[in-house]
Amino acid sequence: MIKQEVLGGEPGLPCYRKKPRRRLVTQEGYPYIFFSALITFVTWVAFGEWGALFPFLLTLYIVSFFRNPPRRRPAGEEFILAPADGKILEVVDCDEKRYLKGRAKRISIFMSPFNCHINRSPISGTVVDCFYQTGSFKAAFKRKAMDHNEHHAVLMRDQYGKSWLVIQIAGFLARRIISYIQSGDALKRGNRFGLIQFGSRTDLYCPFPCEIFVKKGQRVYAGKTILGRIS
Repeated sequence: MIKQEVLGGEPGLPCYRKKPRRRLVTQEGYPYIFFSALITFVTWVAFGEWGALFPFLLTLYIVSFFRNPPRRRPAGEEFILAPADGKILEVVDCDEKRYLKGRAKRISIFMSPFNCHINRSPISGTVVDCFYQTGSFKAAFKRKAMDHNEHHAVLMRDQYGKSWLVIQIAGFLARRIISYIQSGDALKRGNRFGLIQFGSRTDLYCPFPCEIFVKKGQRVYAGKTILGRIS
């Protein structure tokens, strides 16, 4: 079930796609790569090698942005994995009143346009519900982006009955949130569950008690970096 809470604009839904195959570039990037490669070819024919340099570099960047690298998750079901590549903005205790409706430890990760944007499940569990909220597209690293930006929230429950929340937040450049999951789906630690295009933020809300290892400013990698441990 997808619920909408509208902050501004017309209500919408995220783009739901099938889970990506094990390819080096995720399928969402194919149209962008094809179009950019076509522009590169046309400018090369019209203006030569130097004229095609910029579109060629742009094509390489788009391929890099939509990269879908394999990740080997660390052993240990008690360990919490990063849901996104990027830089830790905050690690704080908070009251999450919209979806989790309780106290939690929030870990905010900023994903720059140069990071891999595939999101992965931090724990093994079942998707309880998904929520989509339209809104603004402020810079994702700002604190107010958490409340006002367009986002997709995934509420999960682990094997111990504890509730977890992962929120994909669109940023200034990110105008599209893609999800591979819906309520009722089972996820393993490190499984891909979506992506955001282009540049964004992912917030993870961990239930108490938990031990967090990472700090503000640290760089992390989805499905690979251990953020903490379930106590």
